[in-house]
Formats: sequence, structure tokens, C-alpha cells
Amino acid sequence: MGYGKGARPMGYRAHTRDLFSKKPKDKGGNPPLTTFLRQYKIGDTVDVVCNSGQQKGMPHKFYHGRTGTVWNVTRRAIGVEVNKVHRQKQLVKRRCLEV
Repeated sequence: MGYGKGARPMGYRAHTRDLFSKKPKDKGGNPPLTTFLRQYKIGDTVDVVCNSGQQKGMPHKFYHGRTGTVWNVTRRAIGVEVNKVHRQKQLVKRRCLEV
């Protein structure tokens, strides 16, 4: 049974079955400690990669795989500037992401 006319799921994590699925080498266990002990400085270039095993602090699916620049560093999170194109305009979006 499909969805009715114009009634398809449009939730926050819709259409992310393959996007957020872990690769076979990454399955099982917690992420390594080096992930949390890495030192970030303002101006560093970072990749936004979601860990589907931790839902807390997960950004929107648009930002998965994007590259940005660090603009803020706190104990638990870092602020990242990512470029987003919207209606022929390039916007700089600032997002706080948990490490």
C-alpha cells in the first residue's frame, strides 16, 4: 500500500535509510576516543559526518557530508559555518554540532 495523493512522509529524518546507515566496518561499539579528544581551533576546516548510533545533537540530513569552517568552540560542541544555496543565493549557515 502506498501513500495517498500528495501524502508522503516529510519528517526531520525522512529518506535517510541509506544516508545514515553505518558501513560494515563501523558497525558495533562506540566511536573511538580520539573523536572526542581531538582539539579544534577557530578557522579549522571540518567535515560534518553524522553518527547514526548517537541521535543526540545530530544535525539535519542536508549537512551530512558537508565541509565547513569552525567559528565557535565549546566543551561539548563546535560551531561550524556551512555554505547553502537557496534561490540562487549562497548563504552562510552557522550550526552548533555536538562532537
